[in-house]
Amino acid sequence: MTDAVRRARAATALAFVTQGLVFISLTTRLPRFSDRWDLSEVELSLILLMIVLLAGVGSVVAELVARRSDSGSTLRAGLLTIALAVPIAAAAPAGAVFVAALAVYGVGLGIVDATSNMQAVAVEHRYGRPILPSFHGAWTFGGIIGASYALAAAHLPLWTAGLVAVVPLVALAAPYLAREHGEALAAAEQVAVPWRPIMLVGMGMVLFYMVDTAAQTWGPTYLDDVVDAPHSLVALATLPYLVASLALRLAGDTLVRRYGATLVLRIGAVAASLALLVVVTAQSWPVAVLGFTLLGAGVSVIAPLSFSAAARIAGGDQARIDAVIARFNQFNYVGGLLGAVLTGLVGAGSLRLGFAVPMVLILAMLPLARAFAPAGRVEPVSAPPPSAS
Repeated sequence: MTDAVRRARAATALAFVTQGLVFISLTTRLPRFSDRWDLSEVELSLILLMIVLLAGVGSVVAELVARRSDSGSTLRAGLLTIALAVPIAAAAPAGAVFVAALAVYGVGLGIVDATSNMQAVAVEHRYGRPILPSFHGAWTFGGIIGASYALAAAHLPLWTAGLVAVVPLVALAAPYLAREHGEALAAAEQVAVPWRPIMLVGMGMVLFYMVDTAAQTWGPTYLDDVVDAPHSLVALATLPYLVASLALRLAGDTLVRRYGATLVLRIGAVAASLALLVVVTAQSWPVAVLGFTLLGAGVSVIAPLSFSAAARIAGGDQARIDAVIARFNQFNYVGGLLGAVLTGLVGAGSLRLGFAVPMVLILAMLPLARAFAPAGRVEPVSAPPPSAS
């Protein structure tokens, strides 16, 4: 393994840490932002809808730009967008400025989501073995830092949330992996891409982000409004969730090699549904926190296994894989819509009902898990593409 690939792995992990830190820093403060701008749950749902839709736009932008430039350069553009938007949102002097800054953040979010996963898949193929769970573990580690910061700064002015913008600025200078041999990105329509099996794996992504976004965007509000947690402790809906997720993601490579992706995903789905049952029926905030913690463990490896499986199914060179990953990333935002918006709208009267939606839907992973091929071996980039049949 070359030093350049090792450095690219560290750089990509930093991008994931950055994304998780910034995102969780914002979502754990949603109750405070809601109070500041006097937002109802429906209005907050519409703002989240805007962010998710614009993140989808950002992912499309990443694919289009990647046709002319490698994903590392596009990733830097997304990081710069986030670094500019977040301080403005945190220190906004008016509600309109707050919403506009979040709109810009949404575009940057989508660009960084798509390109960081392009980089992760490229590095994984250079290594020739599954390492996607560790990259997503880096996202979770960043989220833990963001949630810890939110807890520590619970009594500080809201503008201090914007201080996290220094992290994406640092990540701009990281040595991301360049596309080999000046590859030009071919349009997916020019190559036979097996979209049907990729779609099945993508449904797993939808289910994960439905649960993950619901927990991270509405969890703090659930603790605040439903089970009367102290206002300074609402970030505990997110922090233990992320800690449990990190532990399972760090163990994910070993678990998948030993037991296979299908079994790991099915056990995780059942555990996640039971965890949400604990959340929905909780009568005190410590019990709800326990439910969110178990939930983080249950769903943690779905996303990395989804990206890894999609790249394996796509096959071909890195240019082709970049195209597929950019489009595959759109499943992220479908799940985000279900998690952030549907949970809020269904739960407008009671968030208990809102969290009952992902409690039931996550069980769809039981039949979908068979679409995930065992992740014990990842084909190198130079391998011939598989048949499209």
